[in-house]
Amino acid sequence: MAFVDVDGERLEYLLIAAQRKDRPTLVFLHEGLGSVALWRDFPARVAQATACRTLLWSRFGHGHSASSSVPRRPEYLHQEALQRLPALLAALAIERPLLIGHSDGASIAAVYSGSFDDARLAGAVLIAPHFFTEPEGLSSIAAAGEAYENSDLRQKLGKYHRDPDNAFYGWNGAWLDPDFKHWNIAGTIDGFNVPVLAIQGEADRYGTLAQVYEIERRSPSPVTLEILPGCGHSPHLEKPEATLAAIARFADSVLTTGARAERA
Repeated sequence: MAFVDVDGERLEYLLIAAQRKDRPTLVFLHEGLGSVALWRDFPARVAQATACRTLLWSRFGHGHSASSSVPRRPEYLHQEALQRLPALLAALAIERPLLIGHSDGASIAAVYSGSFDDARLAGAVLIAPHFFTEPEGLSSIAAAGEAYENSDLRQKLGKYHRDPDNAFYGWNGAWLDPDFKHWNIAGTIDGFNVPVLAIQGEADRYGTLAQVYEIERRSPSPVTLEILPGCGHSPHLEKPEATLAAIARFADSVLTTGARAERA
């Protein structure tokens, strides 16, 4: 377990060494209840398949990182994308990132990709991203709150978070804030200037396919859609082989294009 100081607080991270030095660094951004450990072995498998150096980190309030103040405001995903992520990349000297985000992490990756004209950014993989709230998703988040209060979910999360209450209520409270009903970041798609891979399970109870179709409709950059039948909100855990293959194909196409551009 390693730590880096960002904004005067400690963030937990894990860095997997590259097999090839000429490749970008894959930067994994976890979901609303995620952490370094909750990615399980998937990032290591992606690192092996792509030969890329790979970075995982736990946001404030998650894993073994410093706690975060709760309740979070609805704009917290923008804060992560526009303040914390750039600060982390600078602190760890990540010069050419390829972002891979899941759920909230995908939204953070989308905001970053659409807000910065960052020539270093190689591309973005958005797994089950959120661009706007939907009644189905908010109902599932409310149900998660009931499960946390009335089941063993707190104990389960305690295996992966130093302070499970901070992680859970930071996520659940923000999404159920009345102001969050009007949350919409679809406008960031208009600023995409890197290739994007969007992966979504057909049976995702936190977001409908409208989320990824919005990317296809609005993005000025090339978009590859991967819709997985019989899959819910976590394609990397529910359909790991299909998700890994899609990311490997995307990374290969991005890296090949990048290599050609550099030679030109």
